[in-house]
Amino acid sequence: MTRTGAIGRLLVAAQFALLAWLIWPLTPQVWSLPALALLACAAALGVWTLAYNRPGNFNIRPEPKASGRLVTGGPYRYMRNPMYSAVLLFAAAEVVAYADPWKIGCWLILALVLLAKALLEERGLRERHAGYAEYARRVHRFIPGLF
Repeated sequence: MTRTGAIGRLLVAAQFALLAWLIWPLTPQVWSLPALALLACAAALGVWTLAYNRPGNFNIRPEPKASGRLVTGGPYRYMRNPMYSAVLLFAAAEVVAYADPWKIGCWLILALVLLAKALLEERGLRERHAGYAEYARRVHRFIPGLF
């Protein structure tokens, strides 16, 4: 395994650990309208992303698949990492629903982990796809028009 591959696996493990901590404990909670709105946006963005980038094309680890193709349509027209954005929206729904400082900290660390994953993945995409550098210049990473 390469150094990049090992780092990628550690980032994936950190991502799932943080998501588990965000949803733990599984206590019943009546979610507020803002939390439900974030959850709905996360689900919609996740489904839209999967409609354009089928599971056979992407990798949960930040390593582009050898047979993968560059997707620039659908949500990828507006952001380079829409699935990471969907994960952050889901986690934000948990933060808003529970208003717990521990969950806020987990969300912030999760955002850093996903940024590190995106940077690692984008390096591989630049190497694998000739048009990626130009695409990255015009499309923001997580939030259309901002970041």
